[in-house]
Amino acid sequence: MRRTLADPIRFLLRGDHIALDALLKATGLASSGGGAKVLIAGGAVRVNGEAETRRGRKLRAGDQVAIDDAVVHLEPQHPA
Repeated sequence: MRRTLADPIRFLLRGDHIALDALLKATGLASSGGGAKVLIAGGAVRVNGEAETRRGRKLRAGDQVAIDDAVVHLEPQHPA
């Protein structure tokens, strides 16, 4: 089941960043690394409202990732 804009996924970063493909796998939006690669290369992924085709894109706290109507908000594990 995919979450919608009304039900976003909160993802707590363990470090200062995570790669886009790793985030898609960690949140279950992609079932595998290959699946993440296909979604990203196909232009289905948006980061902060803009299409992103770099699977290694470093995401940081405050970034928002969306696929269709599923949204992930990245948050620091330990707020400053």
